[in-house]
Order: sequence, then C-alpha cells, then structure tokens
Amino acid sequence: MFTRSDFWIGLVVGTIAGAFGYKLMSEQSARAMAPQAPAIAAGVGEPPLDELVRQKERLEDLIAERQVQN
Repeated sequence: MFTRSDFWIGLVVGTIAGAFGYKLMSEQSARAMAPQAPAIAAGVGEPPLDELVRQKERLEDLIAERQVQN
C-alpha cells in the first residue's frame, strides 16, 4: 500500500488542500469576529441641516395629505 505512488500523491494533495481550507476558514472567522468598521466616516456623507429640515417638512406634508385622504 505505501509503495504505490498514487497513495503518496493523494496524501500530499489532501494535506495541501486541508491546510488551504483551514487557512481560509480561520481568515473568515477572524473577519466575522472583528468589529465592523463604520461604512461612513464621521462628517462624510451627512446631509446638511437645511436639507434635513426640507425633507422633514416634505414628509410632514405627505403625512397630512394621507390623513386627509383617509
């Protein structure tokens, strides 16, 4: 059994595949456990206050229209 070259080739290939799979799984689990970095940095991507006020007024108008319809 141990004299056949197919056995040794399979053993080497299986060992390499196992090591590669273990490395991928450990990286994946480390990524899953790490705290997620905020997607938006502070101050970047925030709409200005006047834009928020305009959106609020528009939403209030839409709510009032819906209440009148019902």
